Amino acid sequence: MSPATPSRHRRLRLGVLAAAVGLALPALAQDATPDAPELDAITVTAQRRAENIQDVPVAITTIDREKLEVLTASGDDIRLLSGRLPSLNIESSFGRAFPRFYIRGLGNTDFDLNASQPVSLVYDGVVQENPILKGYPMFDLDQIEMDRGPQGTLFGRNTPAGVIKFESARPESTFGGYGRIGYGSHGTLNAEGVVTGPIGETVSGRLSVLHQQRDDYVDNTFNGPGDDLEGYRETAARGQLLFKPSDTFEALLNLHTRKLDGTARLFRAGIIRPGSNDLISGFDRDRVSIDGRNEQTLDQFGGNLRMRWDLGRVSLHSITGYESVETYSRGDIDGGSVYAFPTGALGVALFPSESADGLPHHKQYSQEFRVESKEWGRFDWQAGLFWFNEKIDVDSFSYDTLSPGRPQNGYARQTQDNTAWAVFASGDFDATDRLKLRAGVRYTDDRKDFTAERVVGPFGPPIAPITVHPSDSDVSWDVSAVYKLSDAVNVYGRVAKGFRAPSVQGRLMFADATLPADELVTVADTETVISWEGGVKAQLWDNRLRLGFALYRYAVDNQQLSAVGGNANVARLVNADKTIGQGAELDLQAWLTDHLFVTLGASYNDTEIQDRNLVVFGCGGGCTMRDPAGAVPGTYRIDGNALPQAPRNVYNLTARYGLPVGNGGEFYAYTDWAYRSQVNFFLYESTEFTGASLLEGGLRVGYSWRNGDYDVAVYGRNITDETAIVGGIDFNNLTGFLNEPRTVGVEFKARF
Repeated sequence: MSPATPSRHRRLRLGVLAAAVGLALPALAQDATPDAPELDAITVTAQRRAENIQDVPVAITTIDREKLEVLTASGDDIRLLSGRLPSLNIESSFGRAFPRFYIRGLGNTDFDLNASQPVSLVYDGVVQENPILKGYPMFDLDQIEMDRGPQGTLFGRNTPAGVIKFESARPESTFGGYGRIGYGSHGTLNAEGVVTGPIGETVSGRLSVLHQQRDDYVDNTFNGPGDDLEGYRETAARGQLLFKPSDTFEALLNLHTRKLDGTARLFRAGIIRPGSNDLISGFDRDRVSIDGRNEQTLDQFGGNLRMRWDLGRVSLHSITGYESVETYSRGDIDGGSVYAFPTGALGVALFPSESADGLPHHKQYSQEFRVESKEWGRFDWQAGLFWFNEKIDVDSFSYDTLSPGRPQNGYARQTQDNTAWAVFASGDFDATDRLKLRAGVRYTDDRKDFTAERVVGPFGPPIAPITVHPSDSDVSWDVSAVYKLSDAVNVYGRVAKGFRAPSVQGRLMFADATLPADELVTVADTETVISWEGGVKAQLWDNRLRLGFALYRYAVDNQQLSAVGGNANVARLVNADKTIGQGAELDLQAWLTDHLFVTLGASYNDTEIQDRNLVVFGCGGGCTMRDPAGAVPGTYRIDGNALPQAPRNVYNLTARYGLPVGNGGEFYAYTDWAYRSQVNFFLYESTEFTGASLLEGGLRVGYSWRNGDYDVAVYGRNITDETAIVGGIDFNNLTGFLNEPRTVGVEFKARF
């Protein structure tokens, strides 16, 4: 097989999929069964305006309230969205507190508390920059929206891969609310309550509260019988006040908090069978033997104020945001209690490793002013200013596991002050009755002041403070067009440039103090991406089927990558000369009958790192390397590898069947399935640290009455009890961590 053959296969695969969609459109436009209900319109804000999803030249997927309630029944955190939207993967080595997002393969595996991610998360109009903030629970939301591809013109910071947006349900002018409580396996409790209504003639409010908990269900056999691990207690609340004295002004105040107390990520030594990526014989999900402590706490508070003034032909918007979070997470990183060399046995590690990371100080402030036109005819526009500042302190600790009391034997710290500002503008022009043109531009200036030092080293001397000041400015832009083929079918094309400012990594705890400063504290240069996308959006079958299909290709220059762990047990940032990604995505929703509603999502994502000179350290835990060796012993070339945590295929399917009974009652069944193909856990390719494909399903069967005011259901998550390795620790034996266990339970909801 010649080197060009795989790329020809990829082009053929994409072409066949595109042709199939094209051939299907005329047939789907024919009349269908007259009894099926129609689809409701979906309103999105990808262009910072409320628009019908069919008219926006961006690949967009949304999740509505009912689907979100089904997915969150067992108390799972934001990682449950992984695979349930096309091209999306989410994973974490930090547990519930620190999700890492990947869209179309672009993401960041860095576990440091100042890590920069190319996927931006925007909660109620405010960017959540620090990765710890991105784990805020999902409850009482109006909608989740994912915009794929660079979104730097209107959303700015760190969006070369895309944006995920959460919009909370707003206060209402009439009294109401709901309560929801569920209980399931492992003592899993999920309770949510909401009350909303008027407070005065011009003020309404909404209070939303969530409590989730799970009992410890994993027995640490090292300290005798009894369940010790994997439990958590989490409470979150959001209070909102909407002040609307007239049709020309409104102000929405949002205050929110979160408190988490539980188990950090549970690492398990030697669970990967050498020479494969399968679980080793004798593995038991409910048992582990570790000799270090495992705990995690988090406290978060934030607020935002969104104001809108109607000034006649224009409206002025202001979004003021504040976020603060503190966290501490300590874990047994080696995942075992027996140490030997060589290893390859369940529960056996090379050496003890117990460490903790804390965020004792974090403050984020942001301010945006935006002016938008109001129906200026064929031309509409918007422009604005944005300012952002984040100050953080990061503490790192190391502990002597084998000494009595496990005393602290290492301490390092980092500080970072990040300030950015931007000015942006965009517009759209109705060139004809069928053709709409759009364009936008944004200038961003970003600066970081970073200092790292090692006060006490577990294996080496202190390292004096090292300070760096990376900064850069850039212009992001996008150009797009939407053409209306008919009243039911739109086609679009888009070209966009994304930008990510320089990033810093300075984890000095286990670093070699003799290295030069620029190898102890590494800086990744500016990353830019050019993305091309074309697609079709259609409302077919008498408005009973909605379809979105996109083809895309992007090229990243100087992609920021994190080389973590390995046989050197270091973490450093590197830039890859170029990364290429290409693929296809499908979104479909349809009422097949008046009782059966289905959704289907599918994506094919092909990524490739292109840098002949880029090398990283290989694993230090006995894995089978598949990359060619580099010039420096222990290093390997990663040219041609796929990006880490970038599955080639992601599929999801939901189906809801409802059978009306009586007056306002319904029996229903809802099932959802998500699949992702195999992934590399790290930048290099190895047999053991390749995550196998994963298929997880859920089922909910229930009865609702009084037109949905009351609902009782039984549910199951991960109903096939799939047990899979979803990440690894590669410097100390074949250590891994797992997906969420099967959970079954019952839930009741009442609306008033």
